[in-house]
Amino acid sequence: TVGLEGEGRVERAVLKKNMGKADEETVKIDISGFFLAIGHKPNTDAFGGRIETDDMGYIRLSRGNQQTNIDGVFACGDVADPEYRQAITAAASGCKVALDADRYLRSLEGK
Repeated sequence: TVGLEGEGRVERAVLKKNMGKADEETVKIDISGFFLAIGHKPNTDAFGGRIETDDMGYIRLSRGNQQTNIDGVFACGDVADPEYRQAITAAASGCKVALDADRYLRSLEGK
């Protein structure tokens, strides 16, 4: 997206087609709303295959909590949420992972 246009509201998206190529052109599309989403590829490459992911690269979690395939390693947010990938759900899963990590650490007490 190059930009958005409109008088008091969003009316058009201005896009570049074939950006950086000889046949680059500016395209305007009439719209009545706009939702920006970034990061459709989860940034999990840094884990080098040690943490189990699905075919799209999202971290697999244990059923019912935020535990990964590695004992004591938890994940949350966009890297573990192939469904919604939203900031608000990432914040909520951050709270869930904190609670799961706390439970895990408490289970180690006295061992």
